[in-house]
Amino acid sequence: MRFRPCIDLHQGKVKQIVGSSLEDGENKSLKTNFVADLPPAYYANMYHEDGLVGGHVIMLGPGNQDAALEALSQHPGTLQIGGGITPDNAQFWLENGAQKLIVTSFIFENGQLSQDKLDLLAKSIPRDKLVLDLSCRKQPDGYHVACNRWQTICDTIVDKNLLLYLTKYCNEFLVHAVDVEGKQQGVDLKLVQDLAQWSTVSVTYAGGAQSMDDVHDILVHGKGRVDLTVGSALDIFGGSGIKYKDLVEFDKRQR
Repeated sequence: MRFRPCIDLHQGKVKQIVGSSLEDGENKSLKTNFVADLPPAYYANMYHEDGLVGGHVIMLGPGNQDAALEALSQHPGTLQIGGGITPDNAQFWLENGAQKLIVTSFIFENGQLSQDKLDLLAKSIPRDKLVLDLSCRKQPDGYHVACNRWQTICDTIVDKNLLLYLTKYCNEFLVHAVDVEGKQQGVDLKLVQDLAQWSTVSVTYAGGAQSMDDVHDILVHGKGRVDLTVGSALDIFGGSGIKYKDLVEFDKRQR
């Protein structure tokens, strides 16, 4: 288990928001937990100096390209990029320092997994460069993929068969528990357990962590096979539940 740091970008600034509140238009319902005074480069350099690898730069909506390029340019090949990634811009981001590309909404159409789009993506992004984001909401019959800024609940259920099938196209998954993401009210340990059992490749869980006890629970319930990203609870993002330096030390022990 490793700690995967994040740089979430909204309107060109590093922010922590409740992701499920991000909508198209005026975003009157947007819930923001933190807005940084420091630039993306600051966080990219800090993560590199602390030996953290595989962090995520996520572009939340338009107006974030310059900020993302700033982060990626600090130490090319060390950070992943996500948010609006398609076959048309995939090569651009790889050439500009992205370690891997994170894709979600592109491969879903009308609430369904699109095989045509998945095949198109495979022609543009090598398997070892592709991370598929299967962020999901809990429904009565299981965890359903949430795409389009988590506003669309797809028919596709996240389970062992889906992950096994998709590993033909990618070698990593990123999964936000949308119901708890950004709320600092505890993690979805059932989802963590499932991911540990289902995934045969690297998988990172995000959502709800509020203390180092949660980090320990993810380590135990994920059997050390599920990585973790933490946002709003971190002191570097205005949180009070988890100290960044404690997570860095935790990560060192896991190496």
